[in-house]
Amino acid sequence: MRKNIVAGNWKMNNDLSESKKLVKGIKKAIKKKELKNTRVIVSPTYVSLSAVVKKAKKSAIEVAAQNMHQADNGAYTGEISADMLKSVGVKIVILGHSERREYFGETDALLAEKVDQALKNKLEIIFCFGEVLEDRKNDNHFKVVESQIKNALFHLDAKAWKNIVLAYEPVWAIGTGETASPEQAQEMHAFIRNLVANKYDAKVADNVSILYGGSVKPANAKEIFSKQDVDGGLIGGAALKTEDFVALIDAI
Repeated sequence: MRKNIVAGNWKMNNDLSESKKLVKGIKKAIKKKELKNTRVIVSPTYVSLSAVVKKAKKSAIEVAAQNMHQADNGAYTGEISADMLKSVGVKIVILGHSERREYFGETDALLAEKVDQALKNKLEIIFCFGEVLEDRKNDNHFKVVESQIKNALFHLDAKAWKNIVLAYEPVWAIGTGETASPEQAQEMHAFIRNLVANKYDAKVADNVSILYGGSVKPANAKEIFSKQDVDGGLIGGAALKTEDFVALIDAI
């Protein structure tokens, strides 16, 4: 059975002190909550990963990295390997975020390599994809999403999908204050689940968590999260304040 997930992507925000303070606040706030079928994930910058992992111990908080290189090791200045992430206790990695695609030129082919590397190292993946505003206006959003998923993930066998979480990002709704309507989110999430079912089977599709990642806030979270195929959110700005992030957890 798939789980609900509230994952906070802190992006290039919070220094070490701020990161420890934020995870401490979240830990305290959720300590007495009955999370039931809900996972709580935070994703700090590389420099804070180790400290946040330590702070999150003895709590329900899991820690993810924001990216990872596709090679085992080597002359890749500034990059981080799967083995390095594992060495500090990280078991989850975000791959394919729209900002990595847009600003750093990450392609579907490169992401397929990263996916394989993460799975080889037994890391769970939060795999991101989504269309830009032009695609949506031209009614190409389904084609774009289908292509991104197929190119990076459909070479995997069915067993690998137990380590995959999908995160749909309508790029036009990230950091803009715009949000896809709950109906638009559900429409795309249902399309994605059906895509996976057609490639594999209904069991694989029913078990994969599909997150929505487009300007989710406490004010709109409950309505979005209530949709049948929306299993939580990959949260940006609202993950940077304890009270907002906890409100999103409560909304699930």
